[in-house]
Formats: sequence, C-alpha cells, structure tokens
Amino acid sequence: MHTFQRGCSILIALLAVNAVGAPIDRHALVTRHNPTITAIDKSAPFMVGNGNFAFTADITGLQTFQDQYSPLAPLLTEAQWGWHSFPGKFELKQALKPFRVRGKLRWYPALTDWDEAKKEDIRWLRENPHKFSLGRLALHLENTGGKNASFADLSGTRQSLDMWTGRLTSSFVFDGTPVEIETSVHPTRDLLIVRVKSQLLFDGRLGVDLKFPGVARELNPDPQDWDRPDAHTTQEAARGPRGLTLTRTLDDTRYSVKLTSDRELDIQAPAAHTYRMSAPGSTQLTLLVEFAPGPAAAALPEAEAARAAVAQWWQGFWIQGGVVDFTGSKHPKAAELERRIVTSQYLTAVNSAGIYPPQEEGLFSNSWNGKFHLEMHAWHEAHFAVWGRPELLERSMSWYLAHFDEARKRAKDQGVKGAWWPKMVGPEGRESPSTVNPWIMWQQPHPIYLAETIYNARKDKGTLEKYKELVFETAELLVSWPFFDRKEERFILGPPMIPAQENFDAQTTFNPTFELAYFRFGVATAQDWRVRLGLPKDPKWDDFLFRLSKLPQKDGIYLAAESQPDLWERARSPQCSKGNTAQECPNRDHPSFVAAYGLLPGWGADRETMRRTLKAVVSDWDLRQTWGWDWPMLAMTATRLDEPAMAVNFLLTDAQNFQFGVSGMTPRVHLEADAAPHAAGSSDQPGFRRSAETYFPSNGALLLAVGLMVAGGQSVHELNPGFPPDGQWIVHSEGITPLP
Repeated sequence: MHTFQRGCSILIALLAVNAVGAPIDRHALVTRHNPTITAIDKSAPFMVGNGNFAFTADITGLQTFQDQYSPLAPLLTEAQWGWHSFPGKFELKQALKPFRVRGKLRWYPALTDWDEAKKEDIRWLRENPHKFSLGRLALHLENTGGKNASFADLSGTRQSLDMWTGRLTSSFVFDGTPVEIETSVHPTRDLLIVRVKSQLLFDGRLGVDLKFPGVARELNPDPQDWDRPDAHTTQEAARGPRGLTLTRTLDDTRYSVKLTSDRELDIQAPAAHTYRMSAPGSTQLTLLVEFAPGPAAAALPEAEAARAAVAQWWQGFWIQGGVVDFTGSKHPKAAELERRIVTSQYLTAVNSAGIYPPQEEGLFSNSWNGKFHLEMHAWHEAHFAVWGRPELLERSMSWYLAHFDEARKRAKDQGVKGAWWPKMVGPEGRESPSTVNPWIMWQQPHPIYLAETIYNARKDKGTLEKYKELVFETAELLVSWPFFDRKEERFILGPPMIPAQENFDAQTTFNPTFELAYFRFGVATAQDWRVRLGLPKDPKWDDFLFRLSKLPQKDGIYLAAESQPDLWERARSPQCSKGNTAQECPNRDHPSFVAAYGLLPGWGADRETMRRTLKAVVSDWDLRQTWGWDWPMLAMTATRLDEPAMAVNFLLTDAQNFQFGVSGMTPRVHLEADAAPHAAGSSDQPGFRRSAETYFPSNGALLLAVGLMVAGGQSVHELNPGFPPDGQWIVHSEGITPLP
C-alpha cells in the first residue's frame, strides 16, 4: 500500500474511533466475557487467585471431584512461597562438567543425555525445591439414605466466573435440593473465601472437607500424594467454636492453616489429615481459610469485609489498567479476539503476578517441578507494564535484585563480568542441571527489557534509580560474554549456546539471529539509561555495539543462526517438508529470529529482509510444531512490518497450541510421529500429545502483541498499526503504553 493510501485509511479509522468519543464502558467490556459452563471442562477448571496464591476449582466451586478432570489438570491450592525439598543434601558443583571454550576450561551443570537425570544427585538437584499443593477443600454431600454423593448424582450444574469482582459462583442440584457456592481469594492475603448456601447445610447433609496431601515423588503435573499419610503431619494448634488453627509439616517445610467461619461449626476429623466443617441449623455458611509460611495470623478479617476486598481489588484492576474494546467491528472474529484479551488479563493476574517469576503453568499445575524458567519471564509479564499495571511486574523484579550475588558469581566462574542469570531455577537461585539449561542465553537481556517497559510506563527517575544496577550489571554480562574475533574484528555469540529455537547443538551453534538482536537491544538500552541518569556513555559498550556481528542472512532471508547457513534449503527439502517430525529438520520449534523485528524494535535488522523472512516462515515452517507464544511473536513482527492483516490472522489462528478454551487457557501440545490419534490426554488431531493443559506464556504474549498492535512502539508510531484499516475493525483502547 502506498504511503498516501495508508495515510487515508488511517485517517478513516481514526474518524471511526473518534466518532465514538465516550470512554470505554469497562464493566460491560469485562462482564460480557465472563465465562460460564454447564458441564465440566476436563482440561480447564476455573481459577481464583491474586498472583501469589491461587485455588483451582471444579464445577462445584471447590475441589470435590478430581476424577472428572484430566490428569494434566490437577485441582491444586498453590502459593508462591509453597516450596518443599525431599531429604538430601547435594550441591550444584557435583553436577559440573568441564567444557573447553575458546581454549579455556569452563565448568557447566550440563547433562550429556537425559539418562543422567535418573542419577540420585542429578535428580535431587532438578527436583528440589519444588512447588506443592497446600491443601484441598471439597464438599461432603450425603443423600437422605446417608450415602456419599458421586458426580453422577448432581444435576443442573452451572458455573460462572465474574471477572469484574473476582468471584466464582457454582450451583447444582443434589438429592432434589439446590446448592450454591461462591469462591474467591483475598487480594493481599493467601486467604480463600467460600460461601455455601443450601437447605442441605441446615439438614446436616452438606459439609466442607479440608484435606491435606503429602508430596508425590512424581511431581509433574500433580505434586499431591494421597497414599502416604505417615509421611507428613497435621497438628491442631488451636480450636474454637468458629474454627481451628493447624500446623503442617512435610520434612523441613512447615506452614500454618487458619480456618474461621461466620457462625459456629461442628468440626469432625473423619480421617487422617482431614477436617469436616458443617453448620446444622443454618442455610448459609462462609468459611475463610488462610495458608501462611509462618505462624497463623492472630485474626482473619470478617467474612463480608473479605468478600468486599476481593471485589474492590478486581474492580480497581479493570478500571486502572489498559483495555481494548472492539465494539462496532464487523470482523467475524472480533468478539473472539476481545474475549481472548479479557480472559488473558484475568488469568495472568491470577497466575503470573507473584513475588517470583512465574512457572510456565503458573499456579495451575506443576511442570519442571514447579520451577520457573527465566527465559520466559518477558512473555509472561512484560505486558503488565505495557497495559498500565507496572506494579504487578515489579513484584517479581525483586527476585533479580535479591540474587545479584549468585548472578555475579556465576559470571565470574565463567571468566566474564556482570550478572549471569540462570534458566530453570527456584526461589533460592540455583541453576538446575540439564542438557539445555546451561547453554540458553536469551534470558540475559530480559531484566533490561522488563525494566525498560516499567520506565516507559512511568517515565520517572525513581524507576531509573531502582533498577540501574540491574540494568548495568546485566549489560556488563552482555558485553563481556561474547567472543571477540580479532581476525574478523567482530563480537560473536557462542559457541557454546542454544538459541530460543532449542533444536541446535550447543557446541557448534553461534550467532543466532534473535540473540544477536537482543544483546544489541540490551546494551543500547542500558546506554540510554546512563544518559537518562546524567552519566557519560560507556565507551566499551559503544565499541561492542559497533563491532557486534551483523544479523546472519542468506539469499535475502534471515537465518536462525550464522552456524545454520543451509537452514532454508533444508527446510524446503522433501525430508523436512511440512508433516515431517524428524529432529534434524530446522523448520520446527520457535521461529525466534523474527522477534528481532517484532518483540524488539529492529535495531540492526533490515525491514525488507525481515518481510521476506516472515513470508518464508509462513510458507516453509512447520507451524504445527510451535508453542503458544510463537503466534503473538509472529503478529508483532507483522505489525512492525506494516502487515496488519497478517498480524490479526496470527492472533486468530486455531493452531493446536493456541486454542483458547472457555476459561481462556491454552494447552501445550507436542507433535509426535508415533502418538496414537485421539488417545487419552491427546489433542484433537492425530499425532499430537498434550504435555500440559495450560501454558500461560501464550496469554502473556497475546497481551504484549495486542499492546504493540494498538499503541505501537519505537519503530512504529501509528494508531492501531496491527489492525487493517479495512472497515472490519473498530479499535478503542485506553491506558496502553507503546513498547520499546
């Protein structure tokens, strides 16, 4: 499209938006997408939470019928502080192996193959510490004959999540009698609020069970162990007419549980680690259950005050943050994209806004033992700052500030400067041994990118002062880690390294395109921070930027890495044509090289070369074998290239791993040549296998992409650059900050 035509189209779109004029009705926007179900969604039970604590509920509103759900969708109660370790004492140095790097011997916690992970010391280092489930709240239902309910005994099931107030309402009929449950989580305390209404409560045939599991040896995705009651202890610390306080012990992990109610309770203990609360003579009961890593609180809030606090926080979340409204759009999937955006905001607030960088399944289930992967941090949380909620991102930024010593030591041990951030890690900051982890480097610039999004949202010196050490020390790593080739007069990334596209050999890979661009962005942005703070530019950083290798390309198309010069020839070969799952084919996994001009503003990238590259991805990449964040990543590149129709299509794809269920969750799906079609736990298509029922980087990446598509960034300044001005899209937005 010619510049004049594009300008006229933008003017028309502007007039269409401005004709509306009035502020967005945020309540209407959010509530029209409140998810409602009348039958169990086996893959995506609803969640309530506050970022640091979350409760996954079945269709009864509690955790009553786990057997009705996928094994990949356990009903858990998890907290960011809820970590446990099995007995044992191993140190990372036991997993270190020597590798010769540029003539020098360096030691890495690397595995030669995954069989090594079965060794006692390696397994312990990978598994510990790990997330665990704090407890389970379930309904206890008896019919008139005294028989316990099965799920088949329920009828009229209905469940609705009010995202505006953070309350989950569930109802059903049992034994001819209606039951209604409201479930929510306090915004600032690890406190579950449950309100029960039913005549069955009055009759003594309905109660609430509080049960406690141990920790399973097989932690993924469900860490609960219900078969070894002697492996943990539950002790009563106090009991009164309206509740009790418990102390839980699992090896060296101790925590407290305090339960109170708005009326007197009949409390029984029908089994080990189980307490049953009932209130005969009442038709309504509100329970408050708080989990704490230390002693229980002296007092819990009043029930109605706690319920009001939940609604007040969520209303503030929606009123104060960014929003996008497609009212008036004619595109047949506009409402679906709007739904994905709204539910993703809710889900990331529940699962990704905690004191630690989130794990890939958030607080929904465990993968990789519940540890978080720092290379995913930006996809999870950068959107918080872009969407006007930088304080939610800042909760986890404190983890970096608290682990400078370990990061500096890691860099020093490798003979470089600055702060070296690990990949798979727990709250203690120790790297996890792996065939992949030690070689991943694209998490290194993340702290700079995240800090920059916070600064963009605030534009204040306080942010610069708070994160300057993090930015500068990270930049020192980015400058000192690459190898300087004196013959070619340029800096080279790797080997050893594995790029974001993880199917290349660590010992032979060098100069991956995305990482080159990201290192450039990180150092250049850190230099900008020096200028903003009134400091002189670091000449060493400028020299690095001048001498950093150019982005590798061949025949006018970017390569995944300079060490893969035949990437596109192989991708187009019969062996690696679409449908082939051979590991040696390079056209699978993340096409991360496009992020050099998408997630990033394109410094060092050529616009037309990237346009050809994006089209090559569409035509020659096996897009079935991608992950959920790849589609927003592609949309961001299309946006910066002025290809808005492509951007929208990427976000509306129904790829196997980018399907948004009723709750807004997306699965993590793998393609396996020998996977049985439609097998238990499989996806809809033959050959696909789910490894998780939800994958929150998909939701975070969607929001980051929409932020760019609406507000633009450093290399694109138009209004709504990611939406085609074809009359199909009317885009209203508020409170969204341009991307870097």
